[in-house]
Amino acid sequence: MIPTHLEAATARLAAAGIEDAREDARALLRHALRLDAAGLIARGEAALSEAERARFEALITRRASREPLSQIIGSVGFWTLDLLVTRDVLTPRSDTETLVRAALEAVSDPAAPLRILDIATGSGAIALALLSELPNATAIATDISAAALEIAKANAARNGLESRIRFAGTSWADGMEGPFDIIVSNPPYIAPEVIETLEPEVRDFEPRLALDGGQGGLKPYAHLFAQARRLLAPDGAALFEIGHDQGKAALALARGAGFERARIIPDLAGRDRVVFCSATEKDLETGRG
Repeated sequence: MIPTHLEAATARLAAAGIEDAREDARALLRHALRLDAAGLIARGEAALSEAERARFEALITRRASREPLSQIIGSVGFWTLDLLVTRDVLTPRSDTETLVRAALEAVSDPAAPLRILDIATGSGAIALALLSELPNATAIATDISAAALEIAKANAARNGLESRIRFAGTSWADGMEGPFDIIVSNPPYIAPEVIETLEPEVRDFEPRLALDGGQGGLKPYAHLFAQARRLLAPDGAALFEIGHDQGKAALALARGAGFERARIIPDLAGRDRVVFCSATEKDLETGRG
C-alpha cells in the first residue's frame, strides 16, 4: 500500500542523510506513478503494481546515493518556469531568484524593447525568467559549455521563449557587442578547496566548471565587471550573483572596475547575494552599500 511504501522510502532516505526525506520520497513516488500531487491524493492507499513498485524503488536507490532530486526527475521549478536539468548544468536555486527580482526592479518600463545579456547561462534560468516578465525584451545567453547551451535551448522552447533568445558558445562575454540594458550572470564562485566540503548532490553531480571560481571563488569577477563596463547601455544595470561571504571583496572589485557606487542586494535570508552595478549609478531601495 502507498503509505507503507512511503514510510519505508522516507526511512531509507533519512538514513542516507537526506534532510527533506519525506518530501523527496513523496516527489519520487509521484514521478514513479506519473501523477501530480492531486493525482497521488486520489490514489489514496491503493496498492502499487509490481512495475510501479520497481520504478519507485529504483528512484529511491538513486536518491539514496545522493543523486539530486532535480536530476532524477529531470526538471525543476524556477521563478514561474519549469526547467530541464541534467548533470551538464547547475540546478537553478531559489537564491538566484534574488537576482531576477532585483533586475526586474531596475527596469523602469517593463514594456520597453530591452536587450538582455546572460553570461554563463547554464540552464538558461535567469535569462528565461526575465524574458517571461518583460514581453518585448530579447536576450543573448552565452556559455562555454556546448552541452549546457543545448539544455538552455531546450528550456527556451519548453517555455515558449525561443523566438526571443539566441545562444552563443563563448567564454564569458567574449565577442559580444553592446549596448545591453540588462547584464546578468551567476558565475562560478566557490573556492576549489570548498567544493570538496559541499553536499554530495553538488560536489559529485553538478558540473565542476560551473562551480569552481578559482582562488577565493572570485576569479571571474574582475573580468566580468570589466566586460559589463564595456557592454552596458547608459541607463543599464548589471547584476552578478555572489557567495554569501563575498560581498566586501566583490564590491571592491566592482568599484575598481569603475562602478564606484556598486552595492550589495541581500537574499531573503539577509545574506549577501547580488552585486548591483549601474551605468548611471542609480540607487535601488533594495540595495545597501
